Amino acid sequence: MKKILLQEAFAELNDAIAYYEEQQPGLGLKMKDEVDQHVNWILKNSTIPRIRNGGYRRVNLKIFPYYIAYIVHQETLWILAIGHSHRKPVYWIKRKEKIS
Repeated sequence: MKKILLQEAFAELNDAIAYYEEQQPGLGLKMKDEVDQHVNWILKNSTIPRIRNGGYRRVNLKIFPYYIAYIVHQETLWILAIGHSHRKPVYWIKRKEKIS
């Protein structure tokens, strides 16, 4: 399966990595590693998380308060957001419109 990280999700990830790296050297890289591990899991198990209202799936990170929102369309994993779980939910939902 092919993987595409939307530009906005890429920016969210980079912002979070930079924030945690400022808090403690190496912490941002730990977050990146956790996201990478979860993305690899999603690539193998994309249908396990339930479909949520809005037609997307979500996987929560275990260490950091973030989640990965995604859809699978035409054998491609589209990562819509790397969202902070304590911020406005589904602020990114219109990003799905870019995929078709």
